[in-house]
Amino acid sequence: MTTISAASEVNIYAEEQSQEASPEPAARAGWNSKMEYFLAQVGFSVGLGNVWRFPYLCHQNGGGAFLLLYVLLMLIVGIPLFFLELAAGQAIRQGSIGVWKYISPKLAGIGYSSCVVCFFVALYYNVILAWSIFYLGNSFQFPLPWQDCPEQGNVTVQECKKSSATSYFWYRKALDITDSIDEMGSFNIYIVCCLLVAWTVVCLGMFKGIKTSVKVMYFSSIFPYVVLFCFLIRGLLLDGASEGITFMFYPRLEIWGDIQVWRQAATQVFFALGLGFGSIIAYSSYNPKNNNCHRDAFTVSFINFLTSVLATLVVFAVLGFRAKKNVTDCIESNLKLLLEQFYSGNVDENLMPNFNHSNPSSMSVKDYRAWFQLHGNSTPAYLTDCDLEKEMQKGVEGTGLAFIAFTEAMTHLPGSPFWSALFFLMLLNLGLSTMFGTMEGILAPLTDRFKTLANNKTKFTIFSCIVGFVIGLLFTQRCGNYFVSMFDDYSATLPLIIVVVFETFSVSWLYGADRFLDDIEGMLGWRPSVVYKYLWKYICLLAMLGLLGATTIRMFIKRPTYMAWNQERASEETLDYPGWALAVLALLIIFAMLPVPLALIHAVLQGRTTQTSRELETVHYSVVNTDDKCETPMSDMSDLNHGNGSPAPLL
Repeated sequence: MTTISAASEVNIYAEEQSQEASPEPAARAGWNSKMEYFLAQVGFSVGLGNVWRFPYLCHQNGGGAFLLLYVLLMLIVGIPLFFLELAAGQAIRQGSIGVWKYISPKLAGIGYSSCVVCFFVALYYNVILAWSIFYLGNSFQFPLPWQDCPEQGNVTVQECKKSSATSYFWYRKALDITDSIDEMGSFNIYIVCCLLVAWTVVCLGMFKGIKTSVKVMYFSSIFPYVVLFCFLIRGLLLDGASEGITFMFYPRLEIWGDIQVWRQAATQVFFALGLGFGSIIAYSSYNPKNNNCHRDAFTVSFINFLTSVLATLVVFAVLGFRAKKNVTDCIESNLKLLLEQFYSGNVDENLMPNFNHSNPSSMSVKDYRAWFQLHGNSTPAYLTDCDLEKEMQKGVEGTGLAFIAFTEAMTHLPGSPFWSALFFLMLLNLGLSTMFGTMEGILAPLTDRFKTLANNKTKFTIFSCIVGFVIGLLFTQRCGNYFVSMFDDYSATLPLIIVVVFETFSVSWLYGADRFLDDIEGMLGWRPSVVYKYLWKYICLLAMLGLLGATTIRMFIKRPTYMAWNQERASEETLDYPGWALAVLALLIIFAMLPVPLALIHAVLQGRTTQTSRELETVHYSVVNTDDKCETPMSDMSDLNHGNGSPAPLL
């Protein structure tokens, strides 16, 4: 046997020993019941995006046709990747860093990147919880503070008069927002206090790990469904609910030919399930080896989808009521103006619509729009179309939905403070469940990787929350909402897609899809369908690469923009990010992805150093034992058949 071959076999043996030594710590925590685990996974995957992102995408991109496209992508991309993460975490019983390092030390950076992205998301996500706490605290009064415009010296505030009471309260009272991201402004003391409360709640729920967070999840994961069903029942009884739901689900199949719709559907599937964060892996790592993670993947995914549909029904039932009321008010106002012109002799009687002059509100939306199409432009009065469709599209995404459109609708409901408190308590609980999962995606991998942190997990948790609060103060400035938009749009999207591409490639090609299915068979006692092999190796990987390419190209061909509030005009406007903000965007993406190449370089250099030291040891043993035929440690190792040195099986 030559010196080189002996050294290579020693190196292989050392690698395999390190692979076999990496399973879970003996004292690793576990779920007390399947229900705890189930609530944790559902609570993490079902978040604010189900309530204020999915309904908007569904309405804008073909209604029922978008639902079919979403289900298709969830079946062929979302669930297989969700299953992959569940199985990897359950088999290796480590956080994201440990899982990918186990498969190959060169891939450890994937886990670190997941941690960085989770940290970025936690920073701004908790600010949204702070906003919810602020609105929740203001809900316990009648009338609601955003129901009517305030007055200064018996004169209505112009900013409010030009926009609406809810927009004014959101932009001026809650955020006290600046006109652009360039204008920093002072800290908003109310939001600072609410952010402190939000991080305190997260810390109290996490300081003992899953043992404490799961107790909170019994409430935070179930309560939102109770609220959604209450809102659904109440919403369906409102005038205009049927119109809202009809606009929502009206199918437009032609959208299937639009590549941007596919990109948006794939992105929503990706983020709705929480792929790439490492939280799925962390939660599943606390499961027993024989847990049926295949069934869990389908169950959690479809609960997530049904929750999105339920939230969509609620949103558009309530927004349909809001739109119907606003359109009715618009028609009444127009008809009163038309009557004034008619009595003044400025409008011909033949141009007048047929309605009860003493009760303008009696005219239906359909009749008014039919008349307006024929004669609206022929009258000297300045009349508007009062389009229900356009009214439905106002403020139906993100914070605009939660803090403007929905709050406006609730002011028209009897007992509005009750419904407002219920709604923002629901948002708070949806966000808390997701925050627990996001923090677990940070804490679990790092405590698994570093014993010092594991021995001081409570202190590490508290320290992480303090750091999160201090850095989060950035978002409590008057321009903080613009930074929330920046982080939400750019800090996670591209890095997470790249993380999932690496995950899929490493399991299906480097480790081997067949070997991975063998390991799953050893866990479950039965072998999943061979279809997963081809989905992981080709369909999922190509889909994620396509999504990565589409997202990257879109970022380069279209300059990043953000929605700003212009105080003078009292309206939103789209602005380009300034140069320094673009540099921040680039740094966020670079920082999130930097661990991947750094870990690769570190593993390669460490491998070369180890190989060099092994070669020196081999030369030493060869010189000493030249004349001896007795067994040495080297000859013992060389007789072992270690195969090709590929990663050890997961089981």
